[in-house]
Amino acid sequence: MKAVVVTGFAAHPELVDLPTPEPGPGEFLVRIKAAGMNPFDWKVADGALRDAIPHAFPLVMGSDGAGVVEKTGPGVTRFQSGDRVYGQFMRLPRGLGSYAEFTLAEQDGKVSRIPEGLSFALAAALPTASVTAYQAVAAACLFPTGVFLINGASGGVGQSAIQFAARAGARVLATGTPDIAGYLRELGAHTVVDFTQAPTHEQVAAAYPGGIDAVLDLITPAGDDIGPMASLLRPGGTLISTNYATDPEALASRAVHGVNLSNDPTAETLTTLAELAAEGDLRVRIDAEVSLTDVPAVIAKARTGRATGKTIVVLG
Repeated sequence: MKAVVVTGFAAHPELVDLPTPEPGPGEFLVRIKAAGMNPFDWKVADGALRDAIPHAFPLVMGSDGAGVVEKTGPGVTRFQSGDRVYGQFMRLPRGLGSYAEFTLAEQDGKVSRIPEGLSFALAAALPTASVTAYQAVAAACLFPTGVFLINGASGGVGQSAIQFAARAGARVLATGTPDIAGYLRELGAHTVVDFTQAPTHEQVAAAYPGGIDAVLDLITPAGDDIGPMASLLRPGGTLISTNYATDPEALASRAVHGVNLSNDPTAETLTTLAELAAEGDLRVRIDAEVSLTDVPAVIAKARTGRATGKTIVVLG
C-alpha cells in the first residue's frame, strides 16, 4: 500500500510502499477514502509526544480519516466489511496513521459509522477540529446570553466552536481578519475582532469593561503569557487553552476556572457530530482536496501559514 511516512523525528515526509497490515484480535482493516490534515499531525512527526508515547518507525502520518471496513479480525462484532466509518486512526506504538491507503482500527477505539448523506471528505474533516471545539464549548459551561471569546477563530477548531457556542445561545466574539469576517458571522459570530487593528484583549476589554464569561484560546503557546486573556474574565469565568497554556491553580486564586483541553473523541461524540454534519447543522469549510502524492509538499506549505479551512487527502 502507499503511505506517507517519516523515518524518524523531524524527518522529511515521504511517499513509500508498505505492506498492508493484517487485523488482529479486536481489530479491523479500513480502506481509507479520505484523510483530514491537521497541524497536530506534523507536530507529532516532529516529536511532540516523544516523551509520552512510544513511536514505531517508519511512522505513517495522520490521525483523522474516513473509509470502508475491508476486513475484520477475530472477535470484532461492532463493525463488518462494507461499513462506512470515520474517526482517529493514529496509533503511534504501531506506526499507524491515516495518510495511507489502508490502516487498522480497534473495535473499541475512536471510530464511528458514517451516516447516509455524509461524504467521506466531510467526515474526515471532523475528528480533531470539531471534537476539540465540541468539548471546549462543553467545558466553557455556557449559558444563553453569556459572552464567549474565541481567540483564533479562523481555523477549523474555531469555526466549529463558533457554531456550537451559538447553538448554546451565547454571544460569540471571534477573532479574525476582514477577509474571513463575513463567513465567521454566517457561522454564528456576533462580533469579529480584527486583531490586526489592535491587541484582541484591549478591544474586548473596551467593549466589555465588566468582563466576559469564557475564553477559548487556540493561539497562546504553552509557556507564553496568557494573562491578557485571563484578565478579560469576570469572577467565575472560564479560560480554556488547547495548548496547555493555563495555570489552573494560579487562575483559581483569581476566581477563574482554568482548563487545559486535550482532544478526546468517543464513539458517542463522533456519532453526534457526524449526524449534525449530515443534517447540515455543522458546517466545515474544505479549502482544498489533494492526493496522497501531494501530501509531503502540502505539509511543507502548511507549516508556513495559518489555514482558514480544512485540507483533505482524497484516496478514491
